Amino acid sequence: MTTDDDEIRVLIADDHPMYRGGLRVALTTTAGLDVVGEASDGEEAIERAGALQPDVVVMDVNMPGLNGIEATRRIVAESPHIGVLVLTMFDEDETVFRAMRAGARGYLLKGASQSDIVRAVRAVGTGNAIFGPGLARRLISYFGTPSAGAVPFGDLTDREREVLELLAAGHSNIEISRHLRISAKTVRNHVSNVFAKLQVADRAGAIVRAREAGLGRSEFLRGG
Repeated sequence: MTTDDDEIRVLIADDHPMYRGGLRVALTTTAGLDVVGEASDGEEAIERAGALQPDVVVMDVNMPGLNGIEATRRIVAESPHIGVLVLTMFDEDETVFRAMRAGARGYLLKGASQSDIVRAVRAVGTGNAIFGPGLARRLISYFGTPSAGAVPFGDLTDREREVLELLAAGHSNIEISRHLRISAKTVRNHVSNVFAKLQVADRAGAIVRAREAGLGRSEFLRGG
């Protein structure tokens, strides 16, 4: 993170060369901003972010291979000081919220003016969060409205959530199979689906996510 007086080093990640080039010109001709590199897909963005250590990565979402949201997650995990500004054509709520959960500090649509993009880059580069006006209102509504019935990991099915609860409590697939009275193969399928939906690589990652959300604290019910 820079201070307001420091030059902000920027990496641009977008698979469209013309848009990437136009954005480079817009940013490099702005005082206080320095475009230190470009990437055309998610994997390259991760590699170049690690090598160049920019202050800000301007990240597209829909890129070939690894998408921008997963690239954001990995960049922030490896270099938490790097701010990611998502700049995309997609304004669906789920895409916005996925980007936030991945660690993005800002989210703008590609229709934003040059001045808005520059302002967003500067904000993210100095440690602030920024979202377009329409997106900001939706975020306030989404996160500011309490929901008594809200449950963690809403995209899991009821059965997948049961499996995750037991997994987070430290139980093996065989124990989960016996408790839920389903086959071991079915448990493995549910576990694989849970990994995919939580975007984790293994059991340990799923347990960490689940326990952070308060799962895995109930006693294991045997027999019954």
